[in-house]
Amino acid sequence: MNKISIIIPMLNEADHIKNLLEHIIENSKAKNIAEIIVVDGGSIDNSPEIVSSFNTATYNEKENSEKALNMARPKVFLFTSKRGRAKQMNVGTKAASGNILYFLHADSFPPKNFDQLIINEVKKDNLAGCFRLQFKSTHWWLRLASWFTKFNWSICRGGDQSQFITKKLFHEIGGFNENYTIYEDNILIQELYNRKQFVVINKKIETSARLYEKHGVWKLQYHFWTIYIKKWLGASPDSLFAYYKKHIC
Repeated sequence: MNKISIIIPMLNEADHIKNLLEHIIENSKAKNIAEIIVVDGGSIDNSPEIVSSFNTATYNEKENSEKALNMARPKVFLFTSKRGRAKQMNVGTKAASGNILYFLHADSFPPKNFDQLIINEVKKDNLAGCFRLQFKSTHWWLRLASWFTKFNWSICRGGDQSQFITKKLFHEIGGFNENYTIYEDNILIQELYNRKQFVVINKKIETSARLYEKHGVWKLQYHFWTIYIKKWLGASPDSLFAYYKKHIC
């Protein structure tokens, strides 16, 4: 049976993580989920406490009954790691027991039945992919950018769309490149496109537009485009992170 290990890198996500964990449970079936693994990169808010105290009780009925399987809650585990999404997600992968890995940002909420949608693609030998994106914003540019994510083009991809991949394929690629403090999602995605192994599921994942709200849509978009061009011109991982740290974080 296909089982999904959900891996969530976290850093100071007290405003989102409880809602996300509840959303995952409400919009999936426990029989499809091996576990939910949250990997904290050194939060200084109370997000680790929220995860640790999360109610993971299961439905107490006859073991193996369909009703119990449908109403059970997957186990939630909290791990710690050095800061950096690539490092955190690789740590989560080592603890994953499922044959499918699903990497999810803490402020991104997948569609209903996302688990079955992912499993359906794997059964069709689509071993990696993502969902379409919808920003939680009414800004026309963000709505347009969201619309473009329905196309299976690498330039339209990003970590906010989440990423599913079979564990076998993930290990064949070598996991996330930990040299990249940012842009690690795109490095993995480009490798998948090079292998012609990527599918876009025609359902929307909703993600926060908080960075756009903080910096302004056009200013932030300019910086993202600059990072993309710098990478295309051969900039080093450290150079990309230095630019990001100076202008965005």
